[in-house]
Amino acid sequence: MSELERSLLRRLQDRDERAFRELIASHRDRVFNITFRMLGNRAEAEDVAQEVFITVFKSIQDFRGDSKFSTWLYRVAVNHCKNRIKYLARRHDRDRDELDETTTGSSSGNGAIGAPVPSAPDRALEGAQMEKVLQEAIAALDEDQRTVIVLRDVEDLSIEEICEITGLADGTVKSRLHRGRLALRKKLQRQGIGEHHE
Repeated sequence: MSELERSLLRRLQDRDERAFRELIASHRDRVFNITFRMLGNRAEAEDVAQEVFITVFKSIQDFRGDSKFSTWLYRVAVNHCKNRIKYLARRHDRDRDELDETTTGSSSGNGAIGAPVPSAPDRALEGAQMEKVLQEAIAALDEDQRTVIVLRDVEDLSIEEICEITGLADGTVKSRLHRGRLALRKKLQRQGIGEHHE
């Protein structure tokens, strides 16, 4: 840990609110990126990122310095995401049950949720659509695979850091990463992306 990080940590442990703002300013983008890639929904990701920083501020005394501060912060972020994924899955199941009870069986294709967006030649739109396909493919991975894919291939963290963040053994991380990459490649190929790239 750098002297700057140590100083920030001491001030956080002293409940210095300016230090808390500095912490958010320096780590907000990465924490949001993790939550967004894990959850696939911007509003949910923003809520969870906010919760992560509140948790860190409240439980900063628990940080013993056994790992890098950023590693501990990302562990908190991943755990919050996993909890939110479980919550959203339960809510989705409940909502689906309620929908089943009220559905009369008739449906029309007009205004269907998830209807394909008409393609346009505009490059910015194509880039946004590509990002959407990639995000959907990541979100469709098993939670365990999604975690290591986001940390390794999106955040570019080392295997050692991922082991520290997740508490998993080296071999388990590598195995999940391998299976996750294969699954992601198949999902993207089904969307017509990446067929010609090996």
